[in-house]
Amino acid sequence: MSTITTDKTYRIMRDNCQAVIIDVQEKLTPHIYRQQEILSKIVMLIEGLQALGIPIMLNEQYKKGLGETVPEIMEVLDSNKAKAVEKVTFSACDNNEAWNHLAQQNRNAVLLCGVETHVCVMQTALDLLDNGMQPVIIADATGSRNAYDRKQAIRRMRRAGAVVTTVEAILFELCRSSKDPAFKTISNLVK
Repeated sequence: MSTITTDKTYRIMRDNCQAVIIDVQEKLTPHIYRQQEILSKIVMLIEGLQALGIPIMLNEQYKKGLGETVPEIMEVLDSNKAKAVEKVTFSACDNNEAWNHLAQQNRNAVLLCGVETHVCVMQTALDLLDNGMQPVIIADATGSRNAYDRKQAIRRMRRAGAVVTTVEAILFELCRSSKDPAFKTISNLVK
């Protein structure tokens, strides 16, 4: 295979990515269309990312009103390694603590999952693009109360320049080989 050098990297590389879990909270999540399916995908994503050593930030929107992150996520998330940030802004990038954490990781690709796709996920993605970073939308791990809102948000983010993928696709892309120590964990997660 010959190599052509370009300025753009299309592969999402393990050492250049981080993840943000957005607002999967007790009072909002029950109203999300297909919420159980989305929750199971987010849990799978978290377990795979942790096996791969990918930094994770947990965002929580106005906890007084929307409650804590749902137990299904807190049961699998290694809270000693994940950064938790409460916010009142829709975009994580509009919160100084969250933005500073993202920028300090020196990892350009930012995997986004959570709720709602058309509000906090989309505004974070658009702000990442405006700041020269590459948002990667994990489509099967995002949700909205209304399926149409989610569909339109994914369409808008893709057109703006976000990468759209799925949990299984990104985990295997980051793993790259069946010889990777995380492969067995990831393979078992997607079965």
